[in-house]
Formats: sequence, C-alpha cells, structure tokens
Amino acid sequence: MQIEQIYTGCLAQGAYYITSNGEAAIIDPLRETQPYLDRLERDGVQLKYIFETHFHADFVSGHIDLSRQTGAPIVYGPNATCEFECISANDGQEFSIGNIKIKVLHTPGHTMESTTFLLINENGKNHAIFSGDTLFIGDVGRPDLAQKAAHMTQEQLATTLFHSLRTKIMTLADDVIVYPAHGAGSACGKNMSKETVSTIGDQKATNYALRANMTEAEFVHEVTEGLLPPPAYFGMNVAMNKKGYESFENVLNLGMRALSPSEFEVAAEETGALLLDTRKNGEFAKGFIPQSINIGIDGDFAPWVGTLIANVQQPILIVCEPGQEEETVTRLSRVGFDNLMGHLAGGFDTWAKAGKEMDTVHRITAEQFAKEVKIGQSKVIDIRKESEYSAEHVEESYSKPLAAINEWIKDINPKAHFYLHCAGGYRSMIAASILEARGFRNFTEIEGGFNAIAKTTAPKTDFVCQSKILK
Repeated sequence: MQIEQIYTGCLAQGAYYITSNGEAAIIDPLRETQPYLDRLERDGVQLKYIFETHFHADFVSGHIDLSRQTGAPIVYGPNATCEFECISANDGQEFSIGNIKIKVLHTPGHTMESTTFLLINENGKNHAIFSGDTLFIGDVGRPDLAQKAAHMTQEQLATTLFHSLRTKIMTLADDVIVYPAHGAGSACGKNMSKETVSTIGDQKATNYALRANMTEAEFVHEVTEGLLPPPAYFGMNVAMNKKGYESFENVLNLGMRALSPSEFEVAAEETGALLLDTRKNGEFAKGFIPQSINIGIDGDFAPWVGTLIANVQQPILIVCEPGQEEETVTRLSRVGFDNLMGHLAGGFDTWAKAGKEMDTVHRITAEQFAKEVKIGQSKVIDIRKESEYSAEHVEESYSKPLAAINEWIKDINPKAHFYLHCAGGYRSMIAASILEARGFRNFTEIEGGFNAIAKTTAPKTDFVCQSKILK
C-alpha cells in the first residue's frame, strides 16, 4: 500500500493518490489531470475510483476529466446529486482497491454531502481517514457555505457537524492518521495549522473543536464565531463541480494563444477583457499596461484572483513573464477562470518595445516613508487582515483589508493623498493596480510593506501575538 499526499501551496489543498496491488484511487484531484496520469503510468496501476469528499467551493476538481480519461467512476457520499454520471454511495459502503478498502463515513455539517473516507489496510485495521473539509488539523470546516443549498442556517449546519465529529470521527482509534483536504491559508476554515497530517489522538488533544467535554452549544458558538464572508467565487466553483465544465485541455489551448501587442490591444478593446498581469510587484510598479490588475503568480495567486475578480465568466487577457504562460493558465483554471482570450507574446517587454502606452505606480521605500510620514496628519491605509493589523501597525493608520477593497474604495477622497501598504508588497500592489484602474492617482505605495516599516523609526503600536488575538 502506498499513500501520497499531493499538496498544492497556492490553494493550501491536499489531493491523495493511493495504490494497492495494481489498483489505485485518487481523492479530491485538482483540475489538471496529467500529474495523476503520469503517476498511474509510472506505477503501472489502474485507477479504480475517484473519490470526492464533497462539492468543493474553493477550487474546481479534476474528477470529470480524470473519469473521462481513465474510465474510473466518481464516488461521492450520500446526498450528492450530480449532473454527470457518479456514484452517490451509502453511509458505511465499502470500496475495494487492491488489498485495501475505503469505507464511506457520512459526515455532514460543512456541507450535507460531506463525507470522510476511512482507509482499512490489508490487515483489516483502520489506518487513515481522508477527512475533506470535515476535519482539518487544528480546525473543522466552516458551516456557513452550504446554507442556501441545504436550506439550513449556519447554526443548524454547525450542530450537524458537531454530531458527525463525535459519532463518526472521535470514535476512531487515536493512532488513525488524519489527511485533510486543506491546510493554513485556505478560506474553508479559520484556524488551520500549517501541518498537513496528524492523528485522531493528536487532534483530540489539540483541536479546539474536538474537546472531550465540549457541549453542543459551545461548539456551535466557537465554530461560527468570527467567520469572514466567503470569497465570491465559491458558489460558482460549487456549480462547476456539480454540473461539469470545459475540459482542461481546451482551457489550456485558449490561454496559450500568443498575441502580438497590436492583437492584444485589439482583443482588450473588443472583448472588454480584464488585463491580468502576474509579474512580481516590483516589476509591475516600474511599468505596466494601463488598466492592468497585478496579482503575482508567486503569491496566493488563485485565491486572490477568485476573491477580487469573483466572476469566473470574466474574459481575461494574460500578461506574464515569458515561460510562465502554462503555469498561469493552470492556476486560473483551478479556480474556474476558463474564459481566457490568450496572452501577450513575449511578455510586457514586447509591449514596451512596441512603444505602447504604459503606466507606473508611485512606490517609495520604507525608509522614505518613515522620513515623510507625519502621524496625525498623513493618512496611512493598511490593507493586511484585521488580525495582522491588530498585532502591530503604524500609529493612527486605517485598517482596510484588501478583500474588502470594493467596499472601502468608495470612501476614498481622490484629492487627498494617502500611503498604502500590506505586509511585504504583494497585496498592496494588487490594491494599487485596482486603485489606478479606477482612476485614483493620489497615493504612494510602500515597498516591502510593514515588514520593512517595522525596521524603521516610523511610530508603531506595541506588538501583540496574533495567536492571542485569534483566541
């Protein structure tokens, strides 16, 4: 028996590849299927089943393409209704893969079809669970995403999750391994650990939601407290996972169309496409195509695209570093952005060499900021998360998280200057590009963000550990 966790940092997502005696199973695959096909060929095994723990909201699964390419059936737990051929398994149903078995443990609460898959090894011993978004390391799945579909309140879903955990998960032996679908950074929970593997025993000892003496009311309160609104693209990804989608190969072909500067310009004007520039924030600041939005491929690219662009039907034209075209298209497809018009051939340099119009962002160093800022007079906008801001910030700065930019941008006075920063420059350049695309020029972005500011003489509040703030 072999178990491989295939972890994708950009989405903080774990897919699983399991083999036993010539047969294989894959759990929660990502959109692009070639890596799984390569593993199957490498190991000389046949894919017998594709297991889905639930209808994912934060990414588009590769289940449909993978089933088409291999003939393996797609297996969900109870309550799953698909618009394609799939098996909606019964609670307790077992599936054989080589010498092992996968048992269905229906664990509703995150969603009503949410299912944990229990791996029983060749000796008949419970070996591991693949818990999807039911149980994370240090947390459990948020119970507010499926309210509309389930016709339930988040409190009712949380109550359902409480009983799922206590009747199906916590009854397992302490040495059973826990393989979750997500880790720290995912929006599917609020307090996930950076660890991606644990055991039932460790989670009983350390996970707040699995406290032995916890009451139902305490669980519901703690699990629902402090939930931020889910990213707007979540519902669209759920729909794609339920109904089906364009094959990844077709999406890749669309995105890989190379356009000359003139063709790119015409396409932008004729289609109303969003210009997505995925270069590093420092390069973007020095020059970019007017109206471009900068979301760097090297950061939390896919989640920020989903959060800020939101509509997966939005036409997109890509500007990226030469050689990163396929990676950019792949990451966009993972969150359902399939309406790709192509990319600028040769990257931004070809645009500049063609003498086309360019724009820049006014960026200064943290040291310059420390010399210029006048506390009480200068306006400073901190776009980090509220917990980051609460831990430590520039005195009298304003907390305006990037995720809420479409709300707070309406309050910006276009005639009053302000400074803009995040933690390191990634998010503040996203905000700067959005501001400039909306016509704002009255700001200065700070290179290196608060990490750099903290090393200067700029007045700051006392530091408070973020872990304490979150408890």
